[in-house]
Amino acid sequence: MKISAVRGKSPDELREELGALRKEALNLRFQRASGQLENTARIRAVRRDIARVMTALAERPA
Repeated sequence: MKISAVRGKSPDELREELGALRKEALNLRFQRASGQLENTARIRAVRRDIARVMTALAERPA
């Protein structure tokens, strides 16, 4: 996910995206713990996407 795509979304859309990414991160952690995770790079990508969304939310005025 590119930062330009993140900045183009509304705060409500960003919060929804953040929830979905956190849920995906949780599922990936469970898969890694049980030995079922095939694409280990996805964990890093999801963590970075979460950081991008949180940064975009923090940049917005309250």
